[in-house]
Amino acid sequence: MRIMEAIPHRYPFLLIDRMVDIVRGQSAVGIKNVSVNEPHFQGHFPARPVMPGVLIIEAMAQTAATLVVLTLGEAFEGKLVYFMTIDGAKFRRPVGPGDQLRISVEKERSRANVWKFKGVARVDGVSVAEATFSAMIMG
Repeated sequence: MRIMEAIPHRYPFLLIDRMVDIVRGQSAVGIKNVSVNEPHFQGHFPARPVMPGVLIIEAMAQTAATLVVLTLGEAFEGKLVYFMTIDGAKFRRPVGPGDQLRISVEKERSRANVWKFKGVARVDGVSVAEATFSAMIMG
């Protein structure tokens, strides 16, 4: 429930289930339990369900946005956070139903309402995706 207070995303686009290892202003880990009944698996791909890479990057962004709001406090709850850049995105292996994504984000810098993060998504300790991205929190 705390994640839904922090960011405005809702099913089917809320892509993190839990936040752990939070160090306000610095880093956090978001948990995403990948389930076969998620709507994107109906078409991507029915015979071999694969979580779209863009959704993994979005889960990184939602983890980072939740960290930003937890860092900045209640006045920023529910504010929109928009992507500005996505750099160096790499997808190492497919993610599918039954996997648990552990999404680590670490702040590289922040200036005013713009934050830059390095994100890595892992399944069973193995990196499946990574990217550096920046976002702007809007009032």
